[in-house]
Amino acid sequence: QVQLVESGGGLVHPGGSLRLSCAASGFTLGDRAVGWFRQAPGRSARESHVLSCISSSNGSTYYVDSVKGRFTISRDNAKNTVYLQINSLKPEDTAVYFCAAPRRIWSSDDDCPSAEREYDYWGQGTQVTVSS
Repeated sequence: QVQLVESGGGLVHPGGSLRLSCAASGFTLGDRAVGWFRQAPGRSARESHVLSCISSSNGSTYYVDSVKGRFTISRDNAKNTVYLQINSLKPEDTAVYFCAAPRRIWSSDDDCPSAEREYDYWGQGTQVTVSS
């Protein structure tokens, strides 16, 4: 059974850090690009543009401008897991964070996809709350 499970969310003070994990089962995550998305409170849907993504194997990474310098995506293919390190958290980072992967095997020569429609497998999300 194909599954993505996020973990690592929680309640943190502004300026704090969290490391989110996205663990896969039922398929090899290292063969896929992986993206992180979020859904802010009160919004009816996830943001359709990826926050950050990483291509397959140890391929290229991408960050939306609003998170550059604060978010770092990485992967441990031996653990079938991708991580999102979030530093200098702000209240506006409060959201449910989702990881996702395309169904097809992704070439490490290709940039990771930025659009939600490119992703087929989704986790259930992990809540990040930034509040003093």
